[in-house]
Amino acid sequence: MSRPMLTVGTAVAYGGREWTVAGVEGTMTSGARIWLAGEDALAVFSLAELFGDPSFALADGPPRLRVPQMGLLSTVPEDERWRAFAVERHVREVETGHPTPDGKGPVMPQYDPDSTTLAQREQAKADELTSQGWGNVSRATVRRWRARYRAHGVWGLVKKRGGSTRLDRADPRLVEALRTLLSAEALRSRSRGWKTRMRREVRWWLDAKYGEQMVKVPPKSTFNKLIDAVEELLGLQGTVAQRRARASRPTPPFKPTLALRPGEIVMLDSSPMDVLVVLDDGAVGRLELTTAVDVAMRGLWGVLRPAGSKLTDVAVLLAQMVTPIVMRPGWDASLSMAASVVPHERLTGIDERLKDAAARPVVVPETVVVDQGKVFVSPATRAACESLGISLQPVPPANGPAKGHVERPFGSINSLFCQWLTGFTGSNVSERGSKVEQEPLRTVAEVQALWDEFLVHWHHRPHEGLRHPLIPKKALTPNQMWAALLPVAGYVPLPLSTDDFVELLPVRWQAITDAGIRFDYRTYDDACLNGHRGQDSGVRSKKGLWEVHYNPYDPVRIWVRLPEGFRELPWIHATSVSLPFTHHVWEHICKAVQRTGSRQEHEAELALALDLFLKKAAGKEKLSAAERRVVAKSRASGAVPVPAGEVNVLDVPAPSFGLAGIYAEPDIDDETVPDDERDDVFDSPDDVWETGRLGGSLVLNDTDPEEDQWLP
Repeated sequence: MSRPMLTVGTAVAYGGREWTVAGVEGTMTSGARIWLAGEDALAVFSLAELFGDPSFALADGPPRLRVPQMGLLSTVPEDERWRAFAVERHVREVETGHPTPDGKGPVMPQYDPDSTTLAQREQAKADELTSQGWGNVSRATVRRWRARYRAHGVWGLVKKRGGSTRLDRADPRLVEALRTLLSAEALRSRSRGWKTRMRREVRWWLDAKYGEQMVKVPPKSTFNKLIDAVEELLGLQGTVAQRRARASRPTPPFKPTLALRPGEIVMLDSSPMDVLVVLDDGAVGRLELTTAVDVAMRGLWGVLRPAGSKLTDVAVLLAQMVTPIVMRPGWDASLSMAASVVPHERLTGIDERLKDAAARPVVVPETVVVDQGKVFVSPATRAACESLGISLQPVPPANGPAKGHVERPFGSINSLFCQWLTGFTGSNVSERGSKVEQEPLRTVAEVQALWDEFLVHWHHRPHEGLRHPLIPKKALTPNQMWAALLPVAGYVPLPLSTDDFVELLPVRWQAITDAGIRFDYRTYDDACLNGHRGQDSGVRSKKGLWEVHYNPYDPVRIWVRLPEGFRELPWIHATSVSLPFTHHVWEHICKAVQRTGSRQEHEAELALALDLFLKKAAGKEKLSAAERRVVAKSRASGAVPVPAGEVNVLDVPAPSFGLAGIYAEPDIDDETVPDDERDDVFDSPDDVWETGRLGGSLVLNDTDPEEDQWLP
């Protein structure tokens, strides 16, 4: 008997439908085409396209020849492997009459397809194998062999040991309920409860969908084992944090975020710093760290503030990225850009600000990736990014892996920076020491100085995620990667002017009245408003209100956009308040002073109370616990003022616009001020902060890669 032939009139299966060969056009050399006719369609295919489709087969014909899966077959014992090949020959003989695929040799009468039916051949093969000692082989066994061989080839004929799993034996409706409820809990990040609660919720879910008592819930022990099996299937084992991380990650396969030029993709995020610091007057607290990471070269920028990020922090962070940082006194000369691999002389010819700059990249963001934090997705942030030509891209809620490039550095900051400081709290409560508050904690100014220098050191350390295609085995530093990308991407300086920085500040829409602009119990007025009082701004979407920008760390002035541009407006009571303050202090005063008269009288009372409070804090009079917290937050805010021109706004010391005493000479009798003769102000007990290692630098510079590996 010869092999099956594909001729006109042959019934075939293709695409899940039955067809009949209506014609064959062309030759094998010129490219044959096959015409197939269905019940209500006519189609034409090339020979290669038709035979290459796995759904194509002869109707009621033998299975397609397959190459044995030797990779899978090598995992089973040799005797089982040869038994599978023997069963294959018997199956082929039942279907074609020949035990070999070449179709040669005589055909036994009981297996002749021309004179016997398939059922007769199956029964004949079962009788033959039983007589040969194969055991009790029935016709149903031969039929199962044929089905497995047609579906899986020789591998389907290998005996599979292993019974059904617990999920296979369970009611599918019960498994469906568990999958639905457990997945919903993981997405909501619900606290992990007892399994008895889940058993009741499953009962209610089944009753609501299928009717009361229509689906039986198994006993408690069986149900608990079924929960474990479904959690393992869904990957929901472990702690709630681990479940939340697995539930929020994107669907595989995972693709790396690709950025080919500096600033192409920048990711922003905020997190509390795991270090206790002395805010003021003995108040202890943690700072919040808002960071930005450039994906192309892993550059890092960061802003330290008291807990609760403001839009101003985002503005300062964007300003950090486009503004070079000037070398500070005491920094080692090796940290300067002139001593780095960056082409400093060529860049200085383009941007004179880089002349005395430290070796930290300067980039202009193109796309900024943020989470769903209120400060990041606010309309003011969107407007600020649009004004600088930056595309803002929020990630889905609770999806940390979508911005893993900025999430991972927080762990590196803990290991490379925070853990070396006194007051390190660890990343969770289980890692926290019992007497952290009693350690000699640092002030905000000290931590800020160390942090600024650490940011420069970050760009000198090799990063495992940075590789050059010509030297793929060598990990590059962010500065080296920036130097490699500069000839390709170029460098265009973007100095921020006063208006640029104002655009980055929070925005409110207010009316211009005869009294000026009022909001937050303050009135701002100036002669530049004449001609616009009571007038419509022309912005229909805001009902004619005027665009006003404000700095929460400097409430004594605001900026209003007039037809001729931004104009600065002072607070009408600014001269009554002799000392600078922040929104922390103002909010405290507004809560403490009750309104007893008109709006104008109430505002004057607030200004008077504010001035008295500031003088009280400056005079070091006794304050309540709430007042001390307000003073501490205000001093730690460290607002960066809006520049009067194109100057480096980041050269202003971090703790600038706090309360009185910031710019004054320190009180020698104050025990919180270290003596000049002390040489251990920045030294820890084990001398890891010894300044002699870096010629006066405050940050440890470990050059031994075996002792302090750079974390990716």
